[in-house]
Amino acid sequence: MTLMFIVLATLCGGVLSLLAALLLIAGFPQRWLPRLVGFATGVLLAVALLDVLPEAFESGVEPHALFMTLLIGLLAFYGLERVALWRHAHVDEQGHDHHCPTHSHGHSGTIGSQTVMSVLVGDGFHNFVDGVLIAAAFLVSPTLGWSTAFAVVAHEIPQEAGDFAILRAAGMSNARALGFNALSSLTAILGGVLGYLALTEMQGVLPYILTISAASFLYIAISDLLPMLRHEPHRHTSVWQTVAMLVGVGVIAVGALGHAH
Repeated sequence: MTLMFIVLATLCGGVLSLLAALLLIAGFPQRWLPRLVGFATGVLLAVALLDVLPEAFESGVEPHALFMTLLIGLLAFYGLERVALWRHAHVDEQGHDHHCPTHSHGHSGTIGSQTVMSVLVGDGFHNFVDGVLIAAAFLVSPTLGWSTAFAVVAHEIPQEAGDFAILRAAGMSNARALGFNALSSLTAILGGVLGYLALTEMQGVLPYILTISAASFLYIAISDLLPMLRHEPHRHTSVWQTVAMLVGVGVIAVGALGHAH
């Protein structure tokens, strides 16, 4: 049953990401994407601080060891981002991509093949890691598993929409860009299944994996998403982003309080 939940959760993430790309094709107003980023920010912060970390600390592992794991996780994600493996693409209200600055452009100003490959490899790796983290959460409890999956999906939707925009800007057709997005999403299922098989026999490492999961969520929110919200030039959009972020926090907080009681 646990494995079925893991596959279902990772599959839902891929389907919803593809749906986001399809909505872009259908002319979905891009002004909603910054609001989705705000919502994702709130969800990631709340899941990390109200769900995942408390569960890890309740395991009985020495707090100092978990804080050290959290620090190592944050530094590791920074290092991965520096080598362009851990990529987060989001588009703003004008359709501009917010990516790591390791882009290669052709002389014509179009996006080069090196950037496309970086997007595909980075997104596949990212989704694989997300699958492992979702598996670890489900092995602790179904509630934590769905909460973690929700956090992953919340930030995957604007990210995949941004990746799709990059692939289209590189000259790919809608069908081909969607195909590559779908292929990338499958790595989350692979990560979930392999994570389940490996971690089932290593229950003692689950608190550390949960802490790494929290580090991932905190790093994405603080390093990537919050700066975008802070630098939003339009006051009206900024207000809606803040409201969306608070809604994201509220949704997770209500669930966390209910779980605690």
